[in-house]
Amino acid sequence: MAVITCIQDLKDLHKKRTPKMFYDYCESGSWTEQTFRENTTDFEQLRLRQRVAVDMEGRSTKSTMIGQEVAMPVALAPVGSTGMQCADGEIKAARAAEKFGVPFTLSTMSICSIEDVAEATSNPFWFQLYVMRDEEFTSGLIARAKAANCSAMVLTLDLQILGQRHKDLKNGLTAPPKLTPKTLMDLSHRWSWGMGMLGTKRRTFGNIVGHAKGVDDIGTLSSWADGQFDPRMDWDQVKRLKDEWGGKLILKGILDVDDALKALEVGADAIVVSNHGGRQLDGALSSIRSLPAIIDAVGDKIEVHLDSGIRSGQDVLKAMAMGAKGTYIGRAYIHGLGAMGEEGVTKALEVIHKEMDITMALCGHKDIEKVGRDILLVPKGFAGEWE
Repeated sequence: MAVITCIQDLKDLHKKRTPKMFYDYCESGSWTEQTFRENTTDFEQLRLRQRVAVDMEGRSTKSTMIGQEVAMPVALAPVGSTGMQCADGEIKAARAAEKFGVPFTLSTMSICSIEDVAEATSNPFWFQLYVMRDEEFTSGLIARAKAANCSAMVLTLDLQILGQRHKDLKNGLTAPPKLTPKTLMDLSHRWSWGMGMLGTKRRTFGNIVGHAKGVDDIGTLSSWADGQFDPRMDWDQVKRLKDEWGGKLILKGILDVDDALKALEVGADAIVVSNHGGRQLDGALSSIRSLPAIIDAVGDKIEVHLDSGIRSGQDVLKAMAMGAKGTYIGRAYIHGLGAMGEEGVTKALEVIHKEMDITMALCGHKDIEKVGRDILLVPKGFAGEWE
């Protein structure tokens, strides 16, 4: 049994145990992958200030995100096709998050449906919405999320048009995978993954098949899905969707101060500073570089969260010190899921928590909610000076 001490350990196992097309789907960005890389390397530029002779007993990582109590300020981000990383992946991740005491966010493009996850869990989870051209389908998703008692809707704003990810095109990514000679050769080395998939009925997009008009199987799904992401979405539509939802609304995909101010105008409960994990606009600033200006502009008026690039508890701590009120992990927990199923998601959360807790103590704090920029050494010009 491998000894797991960090997210990299889980990543290594994930690569061994999951088919290449799904590992690559997780571990890739768009175009040159510049933004994908800088999401993580920019965190490395922030240094920590060690403090000593400070009472470190009685530490707490408890916080709140949109009024919900959390064991640490970390939510599981929405990740499409999670149920292809491991059989029933969304259910397993949601259960691990529930037991740990952090929010789980279910993607519109999940393999397990809203109803599947609701049936398998006890606590409300969050639902992430992509706006589709099929308005009836979009309204149906919102109604289904309400019926499942989802406690927040995460509206993704940065995927009106799909960014190109070279690996997905070269791998012929589909869910389930097409059984080509190349795919069969890859699957022959992943027996555990294959047996898990044979043991579940959930192998395609459960929120779409059987719910979108005319989409009854994998064959009709492909023709329906082409061009469904709605490029016409604007702030007026965001406001209408907020009113239709009627509950807590988190807007994900904010990188610009002007957009943060627009989110404030429409009455969002929180925004997520995110570049979709470097999977959309390649060449955009990393999330952690974008955070300071947005905090300065709206941080005292709306809850600001951060997503993209977090691979450790130290990254979580740095984001909180820079002003975020919550963070999201995507790849970090997917590596755990692909490596070890539900146990792996739990292990990823334990790793993140331990790293954050110990680092916080060594920086002279024992309450995550009181951590500020005093624990950081921030390079001059970190946010960038641009003409």
